[in-house]
Amino acid sequence: MRLAIRARTAGLTAADVDSAMTADRSLLITWLNRGTLHLVTAEDYWWLQPLTTPPLQAAISRRLAQEAVSADDADKAVGVIDAALAAEGPLTRAQLGRAIGSAGIRTEGQALVHLLARASVRGLIIRGPMVGREHAFARVSDWLGAPPARFSPGRYDRDVALAELTRRYLAGHAPAGERDLAKWAGLPLRDARRGLNAIAADIRPRADGLAELATSPTGRSCGPGRIRDLPPPRLLGSFDPLLHGWVDRQPVLGSATGIVTVNGLFRPFALVGGSAVATWTLAAGEVALTPFAPLPEPVAAALRADAQDIVRFLG
Repeated sequence: MRLAIRARTAGLTAADVDSAMTADRSLLITWLNRGTLHLVTAEDYWWLQPLTTPPLQAAISRRLAQEAVSADDADKAVGVIDAALAAEGPLTRAQLGRAIGSAGIRTEGQALVHLLARASVRGLIIRGPMVGREHAFARVSDWLGAPPARFSPGRYDRDVALAELTRRYLAGHAPAGERDLAKWAGLPLRDARRGLNAIAADIRPRADGLAELATSPTGRSCGPGRIRDLPPPRLLGSFDPLLHGWVDRQPVLGSATGIVTVNGLFRPFALVGGSAVATWTLAAGEVALTPFAPLPEPVAAALRADAQDIVRFLG
């Protein structure tokens, strides 16, 4: 997630991201769209959490049953997590695992991560500060305080949140269709359609049936058929959000689908002209690039420079 920020900003460091989570409390990580961990602003948490997490609860319960954790034990574990964080403040995954295990609840295999996810999707905890080199969990009420008035019980407007999610999605992913939005958001297709209908006045019609905003986030007209400027050659980290934005990854990965995405893992890759051209690894402070085909020297030079920026960013 730090590398995703690096690729989309200039001059920041990984320590800046950690500080935003730990000192400023302006960023946090929790399970949201698709049941995946997401880095979001604390401000956006309040509307994203109730919008995107309800579909996750049944899947988490099902996985806990597969891990031999009963519903009663799962609820008991959530209570243990809440009590431990209330008494001691932010705790790491391992520390919470010991507390849950001490209560006689199974934590082996994937049980622990799904117990933490259960408490998260219920809106009780988030991954907040860094404790040394580890990310710690914290109670939402302790770390973020009370929700803004407009998100308090009885005042939250799901349709407003769905419209905002749709607008944000199109700002970053247009042109896209309703199925792209549904897959990215982890919401039913009917919700994607509802969101698109809610902002229909802001959408420019397209002959291909896809949706795009009539104006950019800066307020400038997008123009019919306008192709946005592609980023310069850039090294993207593993699980980069670019690969999770649409139903089909082929426009980015081409024939390299089986190279970049392997058994559910998303490898770091180089993006040039909007397409994947290489994978890369980092070891002992050195970035090693593995191109799919020979790269023109200007492109190779740009990627070498970006590799140095990764080293700088990570410190």
